[in-house]
Amino acid sequence: MTTSLRTRARTRFPSAVLVATGLAAGFGIAQGTGVRALGGAVFAAGGLAAGWLWVQRRGWAVALGLGGLYIGAFVLAHVLAIGAGWPAWLAVGLVTLAAAGTTAVVADRP
Repeated sequence: MTTSLRTRARTRFPSAVLVATGLAAGFGIAQGTGVRALGGAVFAAGGLAAGWLWVQRRGWAVALGLGGLYIGAFVLAHVLAIGAGWPAWLAVGLVTLAAAGTTAVVADRP
């Protein structure tokens, strides 16, 4: 018995895990190694993988909205850390929780 690509994409691997990993691990790798491009690559990989699942599960409109949220969370973490003077890990943690939580509700529900 074969399964379609869409059926396999509906497996319950939560895309919120990819969002959380892309944001938090991307930041941690960039800070730990001092190579911002390496952290950016992790951020991009997490976003692209999550985006693929969003398109398969919910369509392009939801995928674009969640992609905007993902990038917006990245920007907001910088604004909070640099502009507002928050500790960087606190800013990243806050936006990661918000983005992953929203993703879980919007894209990962059955």
